[in-house]
Amino acid sequence: MTSRHQAQPRKRRGLLWLFLFLAVLFGLYSAGWFYAADRIRDESRQAIADLSRKGIRSDCARLRVEGYPLRLAVLCNGIAYQDDAKGIAATTGALEASTSIFRPLVADVNLRGPVRTLAPGLAPLWLDWDSLDVSTKLFWPLPRQVTLTANGVSGQTDPEDDEPTQLFNLSDIALDFWPEGEDILYRGSFAELDITADALQGRNVPSLDGFGEARLKNGVAVVQSKPKSLRGQALDITNLELSSGEARISVSGPVSVDEAGLVDADLMIRLTNPQAVAEVLATAVPEEAKKIRQGFGALAMMGKQPAMPLKIVKGNAMMGFIPLGAIKPLP
Repeated sequence: MTSRHQAQPRKRRGLLWLFLFLAVLFGLYSAGWFYAADRIRDESRQAIADLSRKGIRSDCARLRVEGYPLRLAVLCNGIAYQDDAKGIAATTGALEASTSIFRPLVADVNLRGPVRTLAPGLAPLWLDWDSLDVSTKLFWPLPRQVTLTANGVSGQTDPEDDEPTQLFNLSDIALDFWPEGEDILYRGSFAELDITADALQGRNVPSLDGFGEARLKNGVAVVQSKPKSLRGQALDITNLELSSGEARISVSGPVSVDEAGLVDADLMIRLTNPQAVAEVLATAVPEEAKKIRQGFGALAMMGKQPAMPLKIVKGNAMMGFIPLGAIKPLP
């Protein structure tokens, strides 16, 4: 009896210490949540103020931080950016960026359309979508992975114009970026891209699908340095593919731009079903339909999947032994 009565107070003390530990832990978590929320609000306001001092107007309408205790969510009713000196402006719909206690190293972003853009030399654009989500696996110095998915994407000139033009519709798109060593890898695809005839001056192009894989050499350093030029960059294309039904064109090989802006590349272009590819191009460029069919008819004699090398040396391009001309230095 004595031993049992002694064990009960020890058990009660153990539970008391457990509750006390949990209370302290919850208190520390709560303090951290509200500290992070205050920092987000303060840094957002500071970023807007810094841009304002540079003559750039920006806003995150009705900025707020919500979700306590299970989520940390940053919400804006809309985002606006305007740089009068460069003639650039953009607005978007509502933004929600969040992470949760269950996945603290994953940040999810949902952006609502439309996006309205204004830039010199371009018609005002209106981009919209049914859904657009970005998921980021946080790490240092770069995220371990960034994934973007969107569905029901469409583009047109600004509907406030006197005669707005529908430009394209896109069923869905998915993009992934992640670092591997010093490089950054890319994989992406899109489906059912329909470009309107109005956007192509009356030309008709069938619905297109695309897929791509590539490696940006020294991409980690490139992203961190935020270069304003393509010079000095190198890309290994694993596969870039464009298809419509049975017609398919794919490209693979290394591409680089030297410090003078001259392009070097050693690419392989592959066609699947050359006759189907010819019909797609003939539809898009009807005035050259006869030449296109004749040229691709010759390629079809090489089989259903002919391959052609495309080599560019210091901006001078050649398809096999056929010179194609020079590419101007890139900025």
